[in-house]
Amino acid sequence: MSDWVEKDLRYIWHPYTQMKDCEELAPILIERAEGVKLYDDGGNFYYDTISSWWCNVHGHNHPKIKAAVAEQMKKLEHVLFAGFTHRRAIELAEKLVSITPKSVTKVFYSDNGSTSVEVALKMSFQYRQNTGQEKKRKFLSLDLAYHGDTIGAMSVGGDTVFNRVFDALRFETLKVPSPYCYRCPMGKERKSCSVDCLGPLAKVLEEKGEEITALILEPLLMGAAGMVVYPVEYLKGAAELARENDVHLIVDEVATGFGRTGKMFACEHGGVGPDFMCLSKGLTSGTVPLAATLTTEEIYGAFYDDYEKGKTFYHGHTYTANPVGCAAALASLEIFEEEKTLEHVEGLIPILHNGMEKLRELRFVGDVRCIGMVGAVELVRDKETKEAFGAGERRGYEVFKAGLSEHLILRPLGEVIYLVVPLSITREELEDVLSRTYKVISVLSG
Repeated sequence: MSDWVEKDLRYIWHPYTQMKDCEELAPILIERAEGVKLYDDGGNFYYDTISSWWCNVHGHNHPKIKAAVAEQMKKLEHVLFAGFTHRRAIELAEKLVSITPKSVTKVFYSDNGSTSVEVALKMSFQYRQNTGQEKKRKFLSLDLAYHGDTIGAMSVGGDTVFNRVFDALRFETLKVPSPYCYRCPMGKERKSCSVDCLGPLAKVLEEKGEEITALILEPLLMGAAGMVVYPVEYLKGAAELARENDVHLIVDEVATGFGRTGKMFACEHGGVGPDFMCLSKGLTSGTVPLAATLTTEEIYGAFYDDYEKGKTFYHGHTYTANPVGCAAALASLEIFEEEKTLEHVEGLIPILHNGMEKLRELRFVGDVRCIGMVGAVELVRDKETKEAFGAGERRGYEVFKAGLSEHLILRPLGEVIYLVVPLSITREELEDVLSRTYKVISVLSG
């Protein structure tokens, strides 16, 4: 163990980590990165197969983003965003409005995915107060959802390991079963069902629509739930039900945005026009923190009035619309156009999906699910009954450890092993990643 890692363990508390695990597997000291690879202090490389927590889009150290950040630092590193503005924020807002669904036209900046969700929740809630709809105070979400780690975001999140211990802090929300096809809440099989899981959602909206201000969804891909991919028909149906019941639709595109699902935004698959869109992660390609919440003219208009009317949205962050972050985001969006990123991944998606499908033959692989450039397998004890492994068995963690020796970062979500690779990955690199992943899981499957 290097001196640096010893100091890390002396001073640092890592996120989502049981620090006692570090007695067995100490943190890996990363010294540099290039493209889709990370390099540690011993010169070993690792494919960044989870895009450094799903945010790296164009590969590490992209020259265009680095140049944009360096140039911005020469001019303006930060300025308060209340009563002041700057060109990069204006340019980015204009660009975001031009590439997102036509329903959203106003941009509110914040720092990260959780804050982008908090902004949407608070805006929706205050909109109802500003317009005299004071009964509409509740939020509706899916029972396995993850929307962030702040109090509001946890409240609309599911009853999961991420939130359970903080249950007393969360405010009351309404939940409906998640459209988790492998473990269908309705007891159906996807090939023969009619998206019956929309039934509970329709019932809650019919019975309590007058109390609900907004429905929040991760469109098509529920990330922290275990990369649960659900039918586009559910997304379209949920959007229509929300509209019919005068309930705002919040799409949390923090993880699904910027090309991950094969389109720039996942809601495009269903032609959905939300009332709020939450963005972060890939917005700057993981260079610096930045987030944005987009909303409609109607919602913006409900806050626009004389100061003494008390309709001001009192919410903000110190680093709102940070110029360096905005410059990085603009460069990232230019790369999408210059390098034709979405066209590039079009040719890679079949390779990823076919490679993941081959894992289905392995002993402990119960389900394979893919969308765009995201692929996942769920490990189970029994493929026939779908019996899960016990909590103490930690098969996913065993895969993670074994993956490191194959130069892969297969950090699991419980017993779900997944790939969320940078969109800049080449065909050869992707095939290598898939081959190594197959090898790791096949060895552990016995």
